[in-house]
Amino acid sequence: MQKSATGAVFQTELPGVTLKARGKVRDLYDLGDSLLIVATDRLSAFDYVLPNPIPDKGKVLSQISEFWFARLEKVVPNHLLATQVDQYPEALQQYADQLEGRSALVRKLNMLPIECVARGYLAGSGWKEYRERGTVCGIELPAGLTESSRLPEPIFTPATKAEDGEHDENISFAKAAELIGEELAARARDLTLKIYEAGSEFARTQGIIIADTKFEFGLEGDSLILADEVLTPDSSRFWPAELYESGRGQASFDKQFVRDYLESIGWDKQPPVPELPDEIIRGARERYLEIFRILTGGQPV
Repeated sequence: MQKSATGAVFQTELPGVTLKARGKVRDLYDLGDSLLIVATDRLSAFDYVLPNPIPDKGKVLSQISEFWFARLEKVVPNHLLATQVDQYPEALQQYADQLEGRSALVRKLNMLPIECVARGYLAGSGWKEYRERGTVCGIELPAGLTESSRLPEPIFTPATKAEDGEHDENISFAKAAELIGEELAARARDLTLKIYEAGSEFARTQGIIIADTKFEFGLEGDSLILADEVLTPDSSRFWPAELYESGRGQASFDKQFVRDYLESIGWDKQPPVPELPDEIIRGARERYLEIFRILTGGQPV
């Protein structure tokens, strides 16, 4: 296991367990009839993994996803089998120090090759495209919107999945339909917007606006199953409702804080990837822990 001086977990090592892949944040192990997903404390921004992990980030991602999976289970089935190490296969229990609080045993699925993004507000790459063309992923939007404007209704804006160093690409619904078929793309769109609506409704009761978020789905037979992570500060923009004002960027409880820092130092988004100063690492950690507290009422364990 690779730990930083702060105790953050940058990479897991499970000798004797088959490593399937290391993603930008998650280490994925193949157990034969199931998968083990471990959320490390790695942080990616602008499609690169940053050299500095954020302590406790993986625990926040795993446990806030578990919170939402449970809350949304009447809306959509999910891939979770277990999240407690004592419920894992015996061969994994010797690695409890790496797994506890930041891992999940999940079903194997045939994953869709697209990210399913829901946007309720105009921010990020959507705001950039709108300024240039008046559209987001080819969807025509009304004239006169400003940064952070609430959209007339939430929209589905799929994207391709990028490897480290490659860029996610926003695509149209038509392109998504080419990749996975029109019927499946329509089902993914409708389910994405349904989950976003349910999550946003609850978050507003806690004083949080979910500006946008991305989901991943897999197929089990013909059924669409929610997988990976759900409504986390890595996959979503969380804005405090009491501070919201359109026409500008927003305060947030997500990794936008780190993106803003990287923009401020003029990084060209090419290697080498810059180190994060201690105050940015602390600030990011505080934001992840705070949104966990606001949404769940507790602290990650």
